[in-house]
Amino acid sequence: MKVAVFSTKSYDRTFLEAANREHGHELVFFEPRLTRETAALVQGFTAICVFVNDQLGAEVIGRLAQAGVQLIALRCAGFNNVDLAAAQQHGLTVVRVPGYSPHAVAEHTVALLLTLNRKIHRAHARVRDGNFALDGLLGFDIHGQTVGIIGTGKIGIEVAHIMRGFGCHLLAYDPFPNPEADAIGISYVPLSNLLAQSDIITLHAPLTPQTHHLINAQAIAQMKHGVTLINTSRGALVETQAVIDGLKSGQIGYLGLDVYEEEADLFFEDLSNKVIQDDLFSRLVTFPNVVITGHQAFFTSNALQNIAETTLANITAFEQNQPLANRVTLEKVTR
Repeated sequence: MKVAVFSTKSYDRTFLEAANREHGHELVFFEPRLTRETAALVQGFTAICVFVNDQLGAEVIGRLAQAGVQLIALRCAGFNNVDLAAAQQHGLTVVRVPGYSPHAVAEHTVALLLTLNRKIHRAHARVRDGNFALDGLLGFDIHGQTVGIIGTGKIGIEVAHIMRGFGCHLLAYDPFPNPEADAIGISYVPLSNLLAQSDIITLHAPLTPQTHHLINAQAIAQMKHGVTLINTSRGALVETQAVIDGLKSGQIGYLGLDVYEEEADLFFEDLSNKVIQDDLFSRLVTFPNVVITGHQAFFTSNALQNIAETTLANITAFEQNQPLANRVTLEKVTR
């Protein structure tokens, strides 16, 4: 099958080509994102392979259909960047990689927490400058803290496993409780209770119309003063201006982000020699109690191998008219 692979970096190509040895598809790699401006590149391809910041709105979907594309293969778990209604209307099949490595994202979540709490980023910079003073580096014991987990899918459950090892009390909010939660000691509570009772809040929910800006000014006002907030799921779960206001007032004591709601024009690129035009992002990075990574929580060799293998298996299954276990449909999302 001839596949156009968008948003390609060197590591994507390495892992996809290795996985493709078993499948034998014709992979053509494009570095740009798929957008209205680059949609012409899909001409002559039966399938496309896209990532989190590719833009598959109704207009792009229509152009894919006109070009003869039949399959959209997401090499990620999220699908909020795909207009599923338009895909269904034009008869395009959408598949994804639902569980490439919950361990990778969960471990990065805890890494952000530990970095913020013990101020590893600031201590590292000091020591490199020969400054061994401890003033300003005071942290707190994570043991005994109450951790609120919003979203208890595979990643949220893995975070719960890790935080239980720290000796934390575990609260969770999810409209669809996970059967594994009881064994870990998770207590499901209403969102308002979780916000009010948690010392640490970590987000692991998909981006849907219901979860867009789930963390807004009203939600932040319900949190404990000095709360630690971590987001390694989707950027638009958090309203950036509200979080900045929370940081300025001290309501949010620590903020760790691996995602950002306007990340599409920033993340995965080297902008070190350019002036960043996003004023909200530029403001965020000035806070000493904020740590931001550029959507790297998934970025382990284990995860990239799993992503590549599942993506190629999805494409092969479609080509051979086999059942598509990882298919995304509008009915599944809205039911």
